[in-house]
Formats: sequence, C-alpha cells, structure tokens
Amino acid sequence: MKSFDELSLKEIVNEVKDGCILGVPADYSGVPIEFTKRLIKKGIKDLKLYCLPLTTIQGDMLIGSGCVSEIEAAAVTLGEFGLAPRFSEAVENGSILIKDSTCPALHAQLQATEKSVPFMPLRGVIGSDIQKHRKDWCIIENPMKSSGALNEPILLLPAVQLDILVFHASCADRNGNIQIGRRRELATLAHASKKVFVTVEKILDTDFFEDELSAATCLPGLYINGISIVKNGAWPCALPGVYPADNKEIKKYSLAAKTKQGFDDYMNQSLFI
Repeated sequence: MKSFDELSLKEIVNEVKDGCILGVPADYSGVPIEFTKRLIKKGIKDLKLYCLPLTTIQGDMLIGSGCVSEIEAAAVTLGEFGLAPRFSEAVENGSILIKDSTCPALHAQLQATEKSVPFMPLRGVIGSDIQKHRKDWCIIENPMKSSGALNEPILLLPAVQLDILVFHASCADRNGNIQIGRRRELATLAHASKKVFVTVEKILDTDFFEDELSAATCLPGLYINGISIVKNGAWPCALPGVYPADNKEIKKYSLAAKTKQGFDDYMNQSLFI
C-alpha cells in the first residue's frame, strides 16, 4: 500500500504558476516531456527556466510556445540534430533574457541554497566573457589571509532557490522515494526547490531504503510533494536504463521547428493527438 497520495498529471501542471522559476533537468536526467506538453497547453507564461546544466527539446518547446521570459543555462541545443531553433530565434530577436552560465556555476548557486548560505565561491570563470556579462556575480579578494594567497580574486555566486522542479523517473516506491540512479544533480535540484513533483513510469510495492544499494541511488520522499504515473513520460527523450531516445522523432522536431509555422504545426499536432 502506498503511503502517499498519487496525483494526476493535471494536478501537477496546475502547481506551476505564471512567472515562477522552473528547474529543468538535462536530457540525460529524466526530461518530463509529457508534463511539458500539458504545461504548454495550459498556456503558462513568463517562466524563468533554470537548467542544470542544459536543456534540449523541452526548453526549445517552452520558448517556442511563448512560455518563457528568462533562461539560465550552460547550453540550449538539440545535440547531434543541431541548434535549438526556437531558442536561437529568441536570442536573435531579444524576446527572452539569456543568463549565460557554466556547469560549475549552475551547480554552485543551487548548492548555496542547499547549505542555507547566501552565496558560493568559485574560481574558474573569472576573466571570461561570461563573468563580464553577469552583473549579479561579484568578485572579491580572498579574505582567508592565512592561506598565504594575497590579492587573489574569488568569484561569489548568489544562492538560487527554485519555485518548482518537475522531472521524470523510472520508478518510485510505496513510500514516495524516487529512484534516480547516478543522476545526483536531480538531488541538488530538489534540495534547492520549494516544491518537487515527479512523473514516473511505475510505482513499486517496495521500500528502496530497505536495501543499501537501492537506498544509495534514490531521492528520499521527504523532498517530494507529489508523484504521478505517466507512461513514456520522457518521450521522445531517453529515460536512461528504461528506453532510448527516439531520434527519428527528435529529428522530425528539429526540422519542423526551423520555422515558426513549422513549429506551430508540429506542436498543434503533438498537443492535440
């Protein structure tokens, strides 16, 4: 018997409000595509996407549908299928705010929230064009004089708390614990989010914490606000260990989305089938 309330996908979608900061997992971390389509159909607006560390078709769909006002990411791409066309056009016409970042910086800002501190120090991007254009980042001199480093610059990154995180996973157990495998970035995202919802392929009548191996690869249910069973919820993206990416469908999208009309036609068919 489950010890948590199972939600419908509609109930999870309704938790996402206009203007919120939405956590976005990478394509290898369990992309909630079915959730994303329902969110677009709802007509969500002014989303601020925080990607860890990148996004592919999910982010491109949201941007192309007019749902996004801001995105912070290390990359937005369709990988082997080329540029993310709706994102690229949005950059060119200035319709969304781009907060360019790096993988370590994106992790660091969430880790600051995990640790309940206002900022996290980082070194690697000092002097880069990325750092020059991030006015919300601050460079100070290393205050730890005992380290022997004088006049050493340190970059401080502000803590970022997400309003909501939604991702797709292979399974949950009867106590609401989520199997995330090696994808520990999902734990970082969850720890730094006000609310976390997960779509899963199935719910197992077991307890992951009863076994040392499964316990080490799960996200505890205490971080989860709701779970919904959504079969093939990551399609056409891959769900590692469960099913591969549907490259034929992703290619179809990449070609259609090169034009606004092609994108609209693809999404209309996708949303209403």
